[in-house]
Amino acid sequence: MAWRYAQKDVILPFTAMVTMECIYVGLNIFFKAATSRGLSYYVFIVYSYAIATLLLLPLPFIFRRTGLPPFKLSLLFELFLLGLTRFLGNLCLYKGIEYSSPTLASAIGNLSPAFIFILAVIFRMERLSFRSSSSLAKVMGTLVSISGAMVVVLYKGPTILSTTAEKNWVTGGLLVAVGFLMFSTWSILQKHIMKTTCTDELVLAFLNNLCGTIISAPVCFLEEKELGAWIVRPGIPLLAILYSGAFGSSLNILVHMWGVNVKGPVYVSSFKPLSIAIAAASGVIFLVLLEL
Repeated sequence: MAWRYAQKDVILPFTAMVTMECIYVGLNIFFKAATSRGLSYYVFIVYSYAIATLLLLPLPFIFRRTGLPPFKLSLLFELFLLGLTRFLGNLCLYKGIEYSSPTLASAIGNLSPAFIFILAVIFRMERLSFRSSSSLAKVMGTLVSISGAMVVVLYKGPTILSTTAEKNWVTGGLLVAVGFLMFSTWSILQKHIMKTTCTDELVLAFLNNLCGTIISAPVCFLEEKELGAWIVRPGIPLLAILYSGAFGSSLNILVHMWGVNVKGPVYVSSFKPLSIAIAAASGVIFLVLLEL
Protein backbone atom coordinates (compact mmCIF):
# COMPACT_ATOMS: atom_id res chain seq x y z
CA MET A 1 0.00 0.00 0.00
CA ALA A 2 2.81 2.43 0.90
CA TRP A 3 4.62 1.62 -2.36
CA ARG A 4 1.48 2.27 -4.40
CA TYR A 5 1.03 5.62 -2.64
CA ALA A 6 4.65 6.60 -3.30
CA GLN A 7 4.37 5.52 -6.93
CA LYS A 8 1.24 7.59 -7.52
CA ASP A 9 2.06 10.70 -5.51
CA VAL A 10 5.85 10.91 -5.71
CA ILE A 11 7.50 8.76 -8.36
CA LEU A 12 5.00 9.28 -11.18
CA PRO A 13 4.85 13.12 -10.98
CA PHE A 14 8.65 13.30 -10.61
CA THR A 15 9.28 11.04 -13.62
CA ALA A 16 6.69 12.87 -15.71
CA MET A 17 8.17 16.31 -14.99
CA VAL A 18 11.75 15.22 -15.73
CA THR A 19 10.59 13.66 -19.01
CA MET A 20 8.78 16.85 -19.98
CA GLU A 21 11.93 18.91 -19.37
CA CYS A 22 13.82 16.60 -21.75
CA ILE A 23 11.07 17.06 -24.35
CA TYR A 24 11.16 20.83 -23.84
CA VAL A 25 14.91 21.02 -24.41
CA GLY A 26 14.60 18.82 -27.50
CA LEU A 27 11.91 21.15 -28.83
CA ASN A 28 14.11 24.22 -28.43
CA ILE A 29 17.01 22.49 -30.19
CA PHE A 30 14.79 21.34 -33.05
CA PHE A 31 13.38 24.86 -33.37
CA LYS A 32 16.84 26.47 -33.49
CA ALA A 33 17.98 24.00 -36.15
CA ALA A 34 14.79 24.53 -38.20
CA THR A 35 14.93 28.33 -38.15
CA SER A 36 18.60 28.22 -39.16
CA ARG A 37 17.33 26.44 -42.29
CA GLY A 38 14.84 29.19 -43.06
CA LEU A 39 11.67 28.12 -41.22
CA SER A 40 9.60 31.12 -40.12
CA TYR A 41 8.77 31.01 -36.44
CA TYR A 42 5.28 32.33 -37.27
CA VAL A 43 4.72 29.27 -39.47
CA PHE A 44 6.17 27.05 -36.75
CA ILE A 45 3.77 28.34 -34.09
CA VAL A 46 0.58 28.08 -36.17
CA TYR A 47 1.29 24.60 -37.52
CA SER A 48 2.29 23.35 -34.06
CA TYR A 49 -0.98 24.55 -32.58
CA ALA A 50 -3.00 23.08 -35.46
CA ILE A 51 -1.34 19.64 -35.22
CA ALA A 52 -1.78 19.52 -31.45
CA THR A 53 -5.46 20.49 -31.78
CA LEU A 54 -6.11 17.68 -34.26
CA LEU A 55 -4.25 15.13 -32.10
CA LEU A 56 -6.11 16.11 -28.92
CA LEU A 57 -9.55 16.42 -30.54
CA PRO A 58 -10.66 12.77 -30.14
CA LEU A 59 -9.18 12.19 -26.67
CA PRO A 60 -11.93 13.86 -24.57
CA PHE A 61 -14.50 11.68 -26.36
CA ILE A 62 -12.46 8.47 -26.09
CA PHE A 63 -11.52 8.93 -22.43
CA ARG A 64 -14.73 10.64 -21.38
CA ARG A 65 -14.66 11.44 -17.68
CA THR A 66 -16.36 14.71 -16.77
CA GLY A 67 -17.65 15.77 -20.18
CA LEU A 68 -17.48 19.24 -21.65
CA PRO A 69 -17.93 22.12 -19.21
CA PRO A 70 -20.91 24.48 -19.60
CA PHE A 71 -19.78 27.21 -21.98
CA LYS A 72 -20.52 30.38 -20.09
CA LEU A 73 -19.25 33.79 -21.14
CA SER A 74 -16.83 33.84 -18.19
CA LEU A 75 -15.32 30.49 -19.23
CA LEU A 76 -14.92 31.63 -22.84
CA PHE A 77 -13.11 34.75 -21.63
CA GLU A 78 -10.83 32.66 -19.40
CA LEU A 79 -10.07 30.26 -22.28
CA PHE A 80 -9.27 33.24 -24.51
CA LEU A 81 -6.84 34.58 -21.89
CA LEU A 82 -5.34 31.10 -21.51
CA GLY A 83 -4.74 30.79 -25.25
CA LEU A 84 -3.49 34.38 -25.55
CA THR A 85 -0.93 34.16 -22.74
CA ARG A 86 0.58 30.94 -24.11
CA PHE A 87 0.62 32.34 -27.65
CA LEU A 88 2.42 35.49 -26.48
CA GLY A 89 4.79 33.30 -24.49
CA ASN A 90 5.58 31.24 -27.59
CA LEU A 91 6.15 34.38 -29.69
CA CYS A 92 8.62 35.82 -27.19
CA LEU A 93 10.34 32.52 -26.42
CA TYR A 94 10.95 31.43 -30.01
CA LYS A 95 12.02 34.90 -31.14
CA GLY A 96 14.39 34.99 -28.18
CA ILE A 97 15.85 31.60 -29.10
CA GLU A 98 16.24 32.79 -32.69
CA TYR A 99 18.33 35.70 -31.39
CA SER A 100 20.32 33.62 -28.88
CA SER A 101 20.42 29.87 -28.20
CA PRO A 102 18.47 26.96 -26.62
CA THR A 103 20.97 26.87 -23.76
CA LEU A 104 20.25 30.50 -22.87
CA ALA A 105 16.51 29.78 -22.99
CA SER A 106 16.98 26.84 -20.61
CA ALA A 107 19.07 28.98 -18.26
CA ILE A 108 16.49 31.76 -18.16
CA GLY A 109 13.84 29.09 -17.64
CA ASN A 110 15.10 29.04 -14.04
CA LEU A 111 13.04 32.21 -13.61
CA SER A 112 9.82 30.18 -13.86
CA PRO A 113 9.74 29.13 -10.18
CA ALA A 114 10.37 32.75 -9.17
CA PHE A 115 7.67 34.12 -11.47
CA ILE A 116 5.12 31.52 -10.37
CA PHE A 117 5.90 32.07 -6.68
CA ILE A 118 5.41 35.84 -7.04
CA LEU A 119 2.17 35.38 -9.01
CA ALA A 120 0.93 32.75 -6.54
CA VAL A 121 1.47 35.21 -3.68
CA ILE A 122 -0.29 38.01 -5.59
CA PHE A 123 -3.31 35.81 -6.35
CA ARG A 124 -3.30 34.31 -2.84
CA MET A 125 -2.48 30.79 -3.96
CA GLU A 126 0.62 30.89 -1.75
CA ARG A 127 0.89 32.33 1.75
CA LEU A 128 3.90 34.48 2.54
CA SER A 129 5.07 34.79 6.12
CA PHE A 130 8.48 36.21 7.00
CA ARG A 131 8.35 34.27 10.26
CA SER A 132 8.27 31.02 8.32
CA SER A 133 11.58 29.47 7.28
CA SER A 134 9.84 27.96 4.23
CA SER A 135 8.65 31.37 3.03
CA LEU A 136 12.06 32.93 3.63
CA ALA A 137 13.71 30.14 1.63
CA LYS A 138 11.30 30.72 -1.26
CA VAL A 139 11.97 34.48 -1.19
CA MET A 140 15.73 33.91 -1.19
CA GLY A 141 15.38 31.39 -4.01
CA THR A 142 13.36 33.91 -6.01
CA LEU A 143 16.02 36.61 -5.58
CA VAL A 144 18.80 34.19 -6.52
CA SER A 145 16.90 33.02 -9.62
CA ILE A 146 16.32 36.58 -10.85
CA SER A 147 19.92 37.59 -10.15
CA GLY A 148 21.29 34.51 -11.91
CA ALA A 149 19.11 35.11 -14.97
CA MET A 150 20.30 38.73 -15.19
CA VAL A 151 23.94 37.57 -15.08
CA VAL A 152 23.30 35.02 -17.85
CA VAL A 153 21.61 37.63 -20.04
CA LEU A 154 24.06 40.47 -19.50
CA TYR A 155 27.23 38.35 -19.61
CA LYS A 156 27.37 35.94 -22.49
CA GLY A 157 30.86 34.65 -21.79
CA PRO A 158 33.22 32.94 -24.23
CA THR A 159 31.82 30.72 -26.97
CA ILE A 160 32.70 27.06 -26.40
CA LEU A 161 31.48 25.80 -29.75
CA SER A 162 30.07 28.11 -32.40
CA THR A 163 27.20 26.55 -34.37
CA THR A 164 25.24 29.67 -35.31
CA ALA A 165 25.82 33.41 -35.40
CA GLU A 166 24.86 34.58 -31.88
CA LYS A 167 23.56 38.14 -32.26
CA ASN A 168 21.39 40.34 -30.07
CA TRP A 169 22.14 38.19 -27.01
CA VAL A 170 20.62 40.62 -24.49
CA THR A 171 17.50 41.21 -26.62
CA GLY A 172 17.06 37.47 -27.01
CA GLY A 173 17.48 36.91 -23.28
CA LEU A 174 14.92 39.57 -22.38
CA LEU A 175 12.42 38.15 -24.88
CA VAL A 176 12.88 34.68 -23.41
CA ALA A 177 12.33 36.11 -19.90
CA VAL A 178 9.09 37.76 -21.00
CA GLY A 179 8.08 34.47 -22.61
CA PHE A 180 8.54 32.59 -19.33
CA LEU A 181 6.60 35.30 -17.50
CA MET A 182 3.72 34.63 -19.91
CA PHE A 183 4.03 30.87 -19.34
CA SER A 184 3.97 31.42 -15.58
CA THR A 185 0.83 33.53 -15.92
CA TRP A 186 -0.62 30.75 -18.07
CA SER A 187 0.07 28.20 -15.30
CA ILE A 188 -1.64 30.32 -12.65
CA LEU A 189 -4.66 30.96 -14.89
CA GLN A 190 -4.80 27.28 -15.78
CA LYS A 191 -4.87 26.30 -12.09
CA HIS A 192 -7.74 28.74 -11.53
CA ILE A 193 -9.78 27.33 -14.44
CA MET A 194 -9.21 23.73 -13.37
CA LYS A 195 -10.27 24.58 -9.84
CA THR A 196 -13.43 26.46 -10.79
CA THR A 197 -14.88 25.51 -14.18
CA CYS A 198 -13.01 22.76 -16.07
CA THR A 199 -11.42 19.93 -14.10
CA ASP A 200 -10.65 17.57 -17.00
CA GLU A 201 -7.05 17.94 -18.27
CA LEU A 202 -7.87 16.41 -21.68
CA VAL A 203 -10.70 18.85 -22.34
CA LEU A 204 -8.71 21.86 -21.15
CA ALA A 205 -5.61 20.86 -23.15
CA PHE A 206 -7.72 20.56 -26.31
CA LEU A 207 -9.52 23.88 -25.71
CA ASN A 208 -6.20 25.60 -24.96
CA ASN A 209 -4.71 24.50 -28.29
CA LEU A 210 -7.93 25.29 -30.15
CA CYS A 211 -7.90 28.85 -28.76
CA GLY A 212 -4.19 29.09 -29.55
CA THR A 213 -4.86 28.08 -33.17
CA ILE A 214 -7.70 30.57 -33.53
CA ILE A 215 -5.64 33.41 -32.04
CA SER A 216 -2.30 32.64 -33.71
CA ALA A 217 -3.52 31.95 -37.27
CA PRO A 218 -4.66 35.48 -38.25
CA VAL A 219 -1.82 37.19 -36.37
CA CYS A 220 0.89 35.00 -37.91
CA PHE A 221 -0.63 35.16 -41.40
CA LEU A 222 -0.51 38.96 -41.19
CA GLU A 223 3.11 38.92 -40.00
CA GLU A 224 4.34 36.26 -42.45
CA LYS A 225 3.01 37.53 -45.79
CA GLU A 226 5.26 35.41 -48.02
CA LEU A 227 3.10 32.49 -49.17
CA GLY A 228 6.13 30.35 -49.96
CA ALA A 229 7.09 30.34 -46.28
CA TRP A 230 3.93 28.39 -45.46
CA ILE A 231 4.97 25.47 -47.67
CA VAL A 232 7.12 23.24 -45.46
CA ARG A 233 9.12 20.61 -47.29
CA PRO A 234 10.48 17.36 -45.80
CA GLY A 235 13.54 17.82 -43.62
CA ILE A 236 14.46 19.37 -40.29
CA PRO A 237 11.76 22.12 -40.48
CA LEU A 238 8.97 19.56 -40.98
CA LEU A 239 10.36 17.31 -38.24
CA ALA A 240 10.52 20.29 -35.88
CA ILE A 241 6.86 21.15 -36.53
CA LEU A 242 5.71 17.55 -36.09
CA TYR A 243 7.77 17.19 -32.90
CA SER A 244 6.35 20.43 -31.52
CA GLY A 245 2.76 19.52 -32.36
CA ALA A 246 2.95 15.96 -31.03
CA PHE A 247 5.17 16.45 -27.98
CA GLY A 248 5.39 20.19 -27.25
CA SER A 249 1.90 21.58 -27.75
CA SER A 250 -0.01 18.38 -26.96
CA LEU A 251 1.78 15.89 -24.67
CA ASN A 252 3.80 18.52 -22.81
CA ILE A 253 0.77 20.72 -22.18
CA LEU A 254 -1.35 17.75 -21.17
CA VAL A 255 1.20 16.46 -18.65
CA HIS A 256 1.85 20.01 -17.44
CA MET A 257 -1.88 20.47 -16.75
CA TRP A 258 -2.03 17.13 -14.97
CA GLY A 259 0.98 18.09 -12.83
CA VAL A 260 -0.51 21.47 -11.95
CA ASN A 261 -3.80 19.79 -11.03
CA VAL A 262 -2.12 17.12 -8.88
CA LYS A 263 0.84 18.99 -7.34
CA GLY A 264 0.31 22.67 -8.13
CA PRO A 265 2.15 25.19 -10.37
CA VAL A 266 5.05 25.75 -7.94
CA TYR A 267 5.92 22.02 -7.98
CA VAL A 268 5.84 21.85 -11.78
CA SER A 269 8.01 24.96 -12.20
CA SER A 270 10.59 23.65 -9.70
CA PHE A 271 11.87 21.22 -12.36
CA LYS A 272 12.87 24.02 -14.75
CA PRO A 273 16.49 24.22 -13.48
CA LEU A 274 17.03 20.70 -14.88
CA SER A 275 16.67 22.02 -18.41
CA ILE A 276 19.95 23.97 -18.32
CA ALA A 277 21.95 20.80 -17.59
CA ILE A 278 20.04 18.85 -20.25
CA ALA A 279 20.45 21.66 -22.80
CA ALA A 280 24.15 22.14 -22.13
CA ALA A 281 24.82 18.44 -22.68
CA SER A 282 22.51 17.79 -25.62
CA GLY A 283 22.58 21.15 -27.42
CA VAL A 284 26.16 20.81 -28.60
CA ILE A 285 25.71 17.16 -29.61
CA PHE A 286 22.50 17.56 -31.60
CA LEU A 287 23.35 20.85 -33.27
CA VAL A 288 26.71 19.48 -34.41
CA LEU A 289 25.08 16.28 -35.72
CA LEU A 290 22.45 18.30 -37.58
CA GLU A 291 25.21 20.27 -39.30
CA LEU A 292 26.83 17.08 -40.65
